[in-house]
Amino acid sequence: MTDMRLPTVRTAGPADVPALVDLVQSAYRGERSRAGWTTEADLIAGQRTDATMVAAAVTDPGGVVLVVEDGTGIAACCQLERRDGYAYFGMFAVSPGRQGGGLGRAMLAEAERFARAEWAAGELRMTVIRQRADLVAWYERRGYVRTGELTPFPYGDERFGTPLRPDLVFEALTKRLG
Repeated sequence: MTDMRLPTVRTAGPADVPALVDLVQSAYRGERSRAGWTTEADLIAGQRTDATMVAAAVTDPGGVVLVVEDGTGIAACCQLERRDGYAYFGMFAVSPGRQGGGLGRAMLAEAERFARAEWAAGELRMTVIRQRADLVAWYERRGYVRTGELTPFPYGDERFGTPLRPDLVFEALTKRLG
């Protein structure tokens, strides 16, 4: 494996919302997402997020959105929320053209470092669509454990897209940070 050092990470602000919406959409939905391996295009159509949801994440006093920029704009992002005794990890996206080169792995490691160092979080939690076996396996290789805790996909809420199959469900994954 190559040693991927993370470029400068910064906290996103309101001016980043349009670029973040575009990044998240491009990483998971539509034809652009097929250039990377994190696509959900065969599972869910439509939007992955919208400007209202991203703006709420960016301005949430109990959280932070971290971004990495390259010469073309924001190349990766993730959201962290401070919760009781742990940090929640979400809105993780890497530009499809940058996937597979270690940027996502480095961004995840930075999110873990931030949660531990800035918030003294002893655990990082997330939810992943269980049917995304490749993505679940990627997190397991980085020390995350499947909890068996399942949450139904929000069928009928088009803010999260239009499911293309009836069995989608989220599973919680967790990793001890200390």
